[in-house]
Amino acid sequence: MFEYQTWLPLPDMLARLLLAAVLGSAVGVEREWRRRPAGLRTHILVCLSSATFAVVALELAHMPAFDDETVRLDPGRLVEAITAGVAFLSAGMIIFAGGKIHGLTTGAGIWLVGAIGLACGLGIWQVAAIATLLGLIVLWVLRRIEDRFIDGDGSDLREPETQGEKPQSD
Repeated sequence: MFEYQTWLPLPDMLARLLLAAVLGSAVGVEREWRRRPAGLRTHILVCLSSATFAVVALELAHMPAFDDETVRLDPGRLVEAITAGVAFLSAGMIIFAGGKIHGLTTGAGIWLVGAIGLACGLGIWQVAAIATLLGLIVLWVLRRIEDRFIDGDGSDLREPETQGEKPQSD
């Protein structure tokens, strides 16, 4: 029934997929905390699915059926396919309403977790961890800087309940 022996050992495969879920959740928690439409579950699923595609691609490249020299696999196509699919999801998060853009940061976050998942699935854990850390810095630290120093209504940067409100000084 299950005749195919995987190229990646099961513990490695499991570690790659679990790491993708954990790192995707780190970005998802921030989006959930900001009460954005794509939150924890969405970010985990995008990251996990990207990692799964990467693991499947690695397995595909090592399948005996493709040992023939006439069969050529291009790993760059994997990156292109995942990028296109995740970009489609990301674009769906962006809304232009009332002369303002909403969801751009969430869409970018989804795109980021797609790349993080791809790195996890390919076993490039250092890149995945660094990208997650930098993404969180952008989402948390730069948010604080924007809130403190940027004037204007910042409708795509602020909580829905505080859009357009300026802090009152006593």
